Amino acid sequence: MAKRVQVVLSEDVLSLGKDGDLVEVAPGYARNFLLPTGKAVPLTPAVLRQVEARRAKEAERQAALRAEAEALRTALATIGRFTVKKQTGGDDVLFGTVTNGDVAEAIEAATKKDVDRRDITVPEIHRTGTYKVQVKLHPEVVAEINLEVVSH
Repeated sequence: MAKRVQVVLSEDVLSLGKDGDLVEVAPGYARNFLLPTGKAVPLTPAVLRQVEARRAKEAERQAALRAEAEALRTALATIGRFTVKKQTGGDDVLFGTVTNGDVAEAIEAATKKDVDRRDITVPEIHRTGTYKVQVKLHPEVVAEINLEVVSH
């Protein structure tokens, strides 16, 4: 059985790993493809220290993003209720529906923070009233806001 070689990837390699990953590959694959094309570097103590420093910096950046998302969730909870005005017909039935873009605009108007509309989950809204809307601020942070739909 052939010995495996450890290398650190310099860029993303399909079905092998992402930039900065430590992977074990066959010696021929490393010698003939990864190393000559610059997609990987051999594992040395100096390279290992660089990889660990890069991982620590990335973890720090992710923690900062999570803290920012937590702060925005607190701000959304403090505001409490967001209002969207839509045109209605008889019996408070909306013409059209409330979209996640409408909710994103209402949040941006109230908080001056940009929220991606694709991260907002809106239930089916066809009447005026109050609804619960999910806003994904971070992969680990989800805020639930109250949305009031009124006639204008």
